[in-house]
Amino acid sequence: MARFAFAALIYLLMGVMVVLPPLMVLAMALSHGMGAALATFADPDALSAIRLTIIMTVLTVGVNTIFGVMAAWTLSHFRFPGRNLLIVLIELPLSVSPVVGGLVWLLVFGTQGWWGTALERWGHPIMFAPPGILLATIFVTFPYVTRTLMPMLAHNGRTAEEAAVMLGASLWQVLWHVTLPGARLALVSGVLLTTARAMGEFGAVSVVSGHIPGLTETMPLHIETLYNGYQTVAAFTMAALLVLMAAIVVAVRTFLERGQNRTEKTA
Repeated sequence: MARFAFAALIYLLMGVMVVLPPLMVLAMALSHGMGAALATFADPDALSAIRLTIIMTVLTVGVNTIFGVMAAWTLSHFRFPGRNLLIVLIELPLSVSPVVGGLVWLLVFGTQGWWGTALERWGHPIMFAPPGILLATIFVTFPYVTRTLMPMLAHNGRTAEEAAVMLGASLWQVLWHVTLPGARLALVSGVLLTTARAMGEFGAVSVVSGHIPGLTETMPLHIETLYNGYQTVAAFTMAALLVLMAAIVVAVRTFLERGQNRTEKTA
């Protein structure tokens, strides 16, 4: 009897905390009809926010995947002075407020920062421009690929890699043909987590973007602008689109995990 009570309580909490908010967002987006909701995407600022969010997400995932794989491979295969400190630094964005990360970039690249004035003089501003948004998003999402990949690489060991090296394979051949295929599910999981986090980042991006409509507003920032401007339907429509994008990422991750589990059971 107790297990059914606990299961019912868990379902209730999940329904209230996870399922209900997206449903309420969708209901508010459609409160004035589908036509009013779709009219949101006729706004050039909304289209610019969607485009900027997608571009920043793609670039962030690319950068963090490359460096995340390199960091995970190094940390799982070697012991060296400062290794534990490096792990702590990689995990730091998970514990530090994203706003703090944004302020750090502002201190370095802002007009009152170390290099901001020189970069603006050369015509390459970082803050209040897309490069600043990219830096902020990379910072808050950097740990995901590394932390999901490290346990799998450590579990797989180095036997197959050493055999490949003995047969004359180069480092990149070993990494591409031996290491990553054995940890592809963990890698994909880290990439999808990075994608979901990058799309929804608000705090750090808000600090470094300048909130310039049509130029430096990502979807979360544009949602805030619309809501503060009492454009409720448009704000919830953009929020519903963001929820849908995140749900697709989660669904892909779940589908891949189930496929992997079925493969392992069959084998």
